[in-house]
Amino acid sequence: QVQLVESGGGLVQTGTSLRLSCAASGRTFGSYAMGWFRQAPGKEREFVAAIAWTGGSTGYADSVKGRFTISRDNAKNTVYLQMNSLKPEDTAVYYCAAGETYSGRYHNYDYWGQGTQVTVSS
Repeated sequence: QVQLVESGGGLVQTGTSLRLSCAASGRTFGSYAMGWFRQAPGKEREFVAAIAWTGGSTGYADSVKGRFTISRDNAKNTVYLQMNSLKPEDTAVYYCAAGETYSGRYHNYDYWGQGTQVTVSS
């Protein structure tokens, strides 16, 4: 079992940065691939970024490529999402997820956090 708790969301202006954190409980955190997804009001949950359990492979949605960076610290049981050059269209609830497969598909993830709100004002 893995429990995930996101933090770091907030209200920011266009062009600024935020760093989201996702703290995981459970001694097997290091064996899970981790992903970030987001869901805006009235829209489906969408993939943002993923990182393999080793941290050696990362993947991003085209909409965030070059602006967002996913990273992990297995010693701290934490995964991060550094978000730069934020845009109003990045406004959403951001969720972290853990799964056995490094994937951009949400149904490949078994454990989910409760989400953290990110709002980008224009």
